[in-house]
Amino acid sequence: MPKVENIVTSKYQKVALEIAGRIADGKYQVGDKLKSRSTIASNFGVSPETARKAINVLVDLGILEVRQGSGSTVISQEKAEEFITQFDSENNIKTLSKDIIATINYQKKAMDSMKQMIHAFMNQTSLAKKHYPFRPYELTVTGTSKLGQSLADLNLWHQTGATIIAIQHEENLILSPGPYETIQAEDILYMVGDDQVLARVDTFFNQD
Repeated sequence: MPKVENIVTSKYQKVALEIAGRIADGKYQVGDKLKSRSTIASNFGVSPETARKAINVLVDLGILEVRQGSGSTVISQEKAEEFITQFDSENNIKTLSKDIIATINYQKKAMDSMKQMIHAFMNQTSLAKKHYPFRPYELTVTGTSKLGQSLADLNLWHQTGATIIAIQHEENLILSPGPYETIQAEDILYMVGDDQVLARVDTFFNQD
């Protein structure tokens, strides 16, 4: 959809509204004859063609009547009031529409900005992985079914793809644990692997 910056009222509509307003306020009474198109054009600072269109609008709405050689005559104050009320309602809708469009444009800009930030974040994440490809993950063992079993018995690498590089048991940190090192409750495992390795090891140990 083309971008809408503003919603405006045409000149002839503004002139028609001004004339209708004067009729509604009683400045022009039913039966009064309006001045010539050229005078109306001069009073409102518009062209005679714009004045003609404004008069035609009021004639179409039954507010004015034009007779050949007699000019324009006011024939309904009530319809002038209805015209103004209807315009105000439509104008409120246009204003609301403009606000909605502005909100959509603002949200679109916000989404574009969010996409840029996500893209930058992903680039930084990829860069970090290139510089630190072996950043270890850590996991606390809270499950019970694997407790007391050795790394060899658990066949952990084949089961999860994780390489355990250290185990913290209470206050002791065991680096490069051997295959016979056993897993105890609340041990903290330090491992390296792909992006999903932490989830797999968590499921293996803690989802009994």
